[in-house]
Amino acid sequence: MKIVFMGTPDFAVGALEALLQAGHEVSAVVTQPDKQKGRDRKLQFSPVKECALAHGLPVFQPERIKAPEAVEELKRFEADIFVVAAFGQILSKEILEMPKYGCINIHASLLPKYRGASPIQYAVLNGDDVTGVTIMQMDEGMDTGDILTMKAIPVEKDDTGGSLFDKLSVLGAELLIKTLPKIESGDIIPVKQQEEDAVHVRMLNKDMGKIDWEKDADVLERLVRGMNPWPSAYCSLRGKSLKVWKAEVSGEEQKAESAHNGLFKHTEEKKPEPGEVLSVTKDSIHVQTGKGVLVLKEVQLEGKRRMPVKDFLLGCQVKAGEVLE
Repeated sequence: MKIVFMGTPDFAVGALEALLQAGHEVSAVVTQPDKQKGRDRKLQFSPVKECALAHGLPVFQPERIKAPEAVEELKRFEADIFVVAAFGQILSKEILEMPKYGCINIHASLLPKYRGASPIQYAVLNGDDVTGVTIMQMDEGMDTGDILTMKAIPVEKDDTGGSLFDKLSVLGAELLIKTLPKIESGDIIPVKQQEEDAVHVRMLNKDMGKIDWEKDADVLERLVRGMNPWPSAYCSLRGKSLKVWKAEVSGEEQKAESAHNGLFKHTEEKKPEPGEVLSVTKDSIHVQTGKGVLVLKEVQLEGKRRMPVKDFLLGCQVKAGEVLE
């Protein structure tokens, strides 16, 4: 089939590479316009554009994919199908109906669960045991189209947003290559999504990474993993931002009145508050939460590099009784 590929971030690169390796004809790659980044405001290409250029593919970067001139440009490619993976713009009905086989999308969840912009992170945040990839026939709704194929994988206990992103990128590429021949041969029966089972998730923003120590330790441990690598989970230590890159829930509830390694002891009258450091060992910082104790294992203080707590404590002494905000 003659394919126009639409995508922007790293997640979409694997699918584009897989199409080329499988011998499909990619007549054009559509991606978001270049963006200025860094202090020097240098224009930065999207990962998909970099991949396309490396393979000598034509690149189209419309500001508005729905604009009449953009629609006319898409018609010029005479594609059999549009393959979309995290492109970042909404397609009009005219575009959806343009190719012979319509437009298909690689979505990183088991639809109708987690429609929207951040399905990968929410699978970690909510403690799901399973997630996966759906290839769907696109319609005018937000991830509401008929399901063509689907593949599930387990969410491991140590998965982060980043690690799951990588796994689902590979899975999506593999599923795409298996799905395209079935679309062409008519061997797929589309399945409508069950609207009553739909779950919508919003786009991530930096504020979502702020640690609320009133929450349970297991919720915060998932926050640390789900927000890794962006926007990251963070709190404040002595007025400076402290990112938490790795943490675990204490297997043993620490009693407020008990001493830990002789470093700290509460009186029976004083109950530790959420965010309070209960104890510090050579390689961990134990923090009280709304329920349970979160053990910090890898952190990054504002202006410093990311490091294990063991190394962090060599340059920044943290004492039991301090409160992280």
